[in-house]
Order: sequence, then C-alpha cells, then structure tokens
Amino acid sequence: MNILVLAYLGDAVFELYVREHLINIGIAKVKDLQLESIKYVSAVSQVDILNKLIEDGILKDEEIEIVKRGRNAHSHQSKSTDIVTYKKATGFEALIGYLYLNDRKRLEQLLKEALK
Repeated sequence: MNILVLAYLGDAVFELYVREHLINIGIAKVKDLQLESIKYVSAVSQVDILNKLIEDGILKDEEIEIVKRGRNAHSHQSKSTDIVTYKKATGFEALIGYLYLNDRKRLEQLLKEALK
C-alpha cells in the first residue's frame, strides 16, 4: 500500500484514539476535548511522541523502517509547520496506519505508551 495512504489512515486512527482517550479520562466538554486533542495531534506533538518512542527503544526495526518510508515520501508541505516536522509527523502517521491494518495489538501497545 502507498505509504502516504497509510499516513492518511494513521492520521484518522490517531485522532480517534486521542479523542477516545480524552473522553475516558473524564473530559466531558466538547470545547475542552478539542483544546486537549490539539496537544496530541499537532505535527509537533506527533514528532515529540515519535522521538520518545525511538529514544526509549520501544520501536522495532521494522517499525522504524516504516517511519523512514513515511518521512521520505514525496508530499506537500503543511502551511502550519516546517518541512522537517511535517515529514517526521507523516512518518509517525504512516506507522499508525500500518499497525492499524496489520497489528492492532501492537498499535494499542504503542498508543498507550504514547499517551502516558
């Protein structure tokens, strides 16, 4: 599957997981949910999460390769962030999309770690 398609899917999956997480921890007002979710789903936040997963040695070699493929894919640049951050966030989203399709148990493990 095209790596950018995986990133597209991963973006939606991560957003949904974050929203569910915020509801589960007791945030009940939509305005508060929106403000809190931005703290997780922005490109900068995704890169911070990705860097922590890498630094802590949590990602497997195969997962790092998927991140690299996503990071290196030719895509347009976001107007809201720099190109390096955007590409790294795309790599993170590609990994989420890949795991959603291929290994939901591993996806759950990584997302729980990411949202600690």
